[in-house]
Amino acid sequence: MSHFVGDKEFFPGIGKISYEGPDSDNPLAFKFYNPERRIGNKTMREHLRFSVAYWHSFCAGGTDPFGSPTLQHPWRGSDPMAAAAMKADACFEFATKTSMDYYCFHDIDAAPEGGTVEETERNLQLVTKMLKERQKESGVKLLWNTANMFSHPRYMNGAATNPDFHVVAYAASQVKAALESNVELGGANYVFWGGREGYFSLLNTDMKREQEHLARFLMLARDYGRKIGFTGTFLIEPKPMEPTKHQYDFDAATVIGFLKAWGLDQDFKLNIEANHATLANHPFAHELQVCADAGLLGSVDANRGDPHNGWDTDQFPTSIYDAVEAMMIILKYGGLGTGGLNFDAHLRRSSTDPEDLFLAHIGGMDTFALGLMIADELIREGKLDAFVQQRYASFDEGEGKDFEAGKLTLEDLRNYAVRRGAVQKRSGKQEMLENYLNQVIFRTRK
Repeated sequence: MSHFVGDKEFFPGIGKISYEGPDSDNPLAFKFYNPERRIGNKTMREHLRFSVAYWHSFCAGGTDPFGSPTLQHPWRGSDPMAAAAMKADACFEFATKTSMDYYCFHDIDAAPEGGTVEETERNLQLVTKMLKERQKESGVKLLWNTANMFSHPRYMNGAATNPDFHVVAYAASQVKAALESNVELGGANYVFWGGREGYFSLLNTDMKREQEHLARFLMLARDYGRKIGFTGTFLIEPKPMEPTKHQYDFDAATVIGFLKAWGLDQDFKLNIEANHATLANHPFAHELQVCADAGLLGSVDANRGDPHNGWDTDQFPTSIYDAVEAMMIILKYGGLGTGGLNFDAHLRRSSTDPEDLFLAHIGGMDTFALGLMIADELIREGKLDAFVQQRYASFDEGEGKDFEAGKLTLEDLRNYAVRRGAVQKRSGKQEMLENYLNQVIFRTRK
């Protein structure tokens, strides 16, 4: 695999990032991510399935509501199709240098939007050919793509849930083209993020009708995808708010209920973003566990939010606690299947050196690699699982087991309570378990 593709090197002076171990002082080296190291029956590469996010890494310019761009990408200001080719080259150069096997993109991040539906379709078709060539040369694959149905002013009132049918149809044209691109590129998944599928005020909203339209839209997309040969997983990414006041994909539980209500749970799973969990006032692990319990955990946007800010900060993940809990859930679930860990994160506005993009991803990859190792230790040692099993042991035999099997009436439960008398308190031992978690996390490991 070459270090970069195309005629121009966009990150000169930075070679392929190698594993040097936890004692290394080299900031441009992995301390914990060793792609070929085996954890259980898979390599780290197979467990983690890392992906670079096209939009944040090669499109974001460092703007914020109060300031202009601080990142000067070399393609900015170029002819749109020339810029598309340069972004593609930069993406695959970066992915190969960081040993990242996957990438993700929104349609208009990769290809410029045209003035008509037909022109937009042609642009994406041309860029899809570019991406396919670079995939073949580099070995990097498409984890998922999606259609940006939130940035353009036409989507100010939503896409699939827009009160104007013309907008719904326009959104469908983007999804159709994006699905065709996905199939051409061999994408493993296709994602829906309902950036504006929600409302600002119930005074002007028919919420029931909008959600019915959303379900119908997803059914049509599923049917077309299967028709043209998409065999991967459709994913929905929950988010509670921002940009709308209330979004219909508020959190994992809301999305799962929606999918089951409309019979979509056989084709759709969830893509969970850590930052969106924060905005929904849930821990990252909570959202993953809800999906795992429903058998609908599909993929992960690996980032973090700032609990002190009320918006989507999309920072690179550095919390080992979050990574350990996430990887324990993912390992017990049996892995992410067709999904992966996509770094839906962008540099801070003041991080302006080309190497900063590498440093950020190295940190995120090392965080989840270390989280994987620790999670594997915790599962193999079995102390946490044994404690939980013992805590619920009263449901494993006798009348507790009959209750779970649906064999008891409310009267039976009352009579059991009378026979047993006063309840004996049983400690949850939370502090002991947290101490044990720290003990395992801070063991010396190489």
